[in-house]
Amino acid sequence: MHIKTIVLGAAFAVLAAGAAHAEGEPAGYVCDFEAGTAWTFEDGAFVKKASEPLQLTIADVDLDAQSAQLVAGQGGAPGQLKIVRAINANHFLEVVNEGFLNLTTIYDLDPKSGTYPAVHSRHFGVLGQPVVAQYAGSCTAGPK
Repeated sequence: MHIKTIVLGAAFAVLAAGAAHAEGEPAGYVCDFEAGTAWTFEDGAFVKKASEPLQLTIADVDLDAQSAQLVAGQGGAPGQLKIVRAINANHFLEVVNEGFLNLTTIYDLDPKSGTYPAVHSRHFGVLGQPVVAQYAGSCTAGPK
């Protein structure tokens, strides 16, 4: 019984520390993804393709409401993002009009680089064929 109390107390302390740290996060991010890979499904198999560098901006981050905005380029309407909080990271989930999914995970600030390590995944289709992409990069504090 005593060990169970210690384990539960330690788990609570870790969760509380993660939540307190998350409150100090920026209200927005600018993310650059230089490295990535894409796959398209062609002739019965996935084919690997080079990806183009990608930049995205996340604004109006509200961790309590678990929502944010994906800033659209060139006058487009912002995308609605849902936030799933994790220990040492936040996941930003976008469900696009066609029902496809984009997921961006931003990890806690890396003190050495001064950036937030990040990963971005896209799961969509073109003309009925699956297309997926995975990017690795980093984010900096951006617009509110």
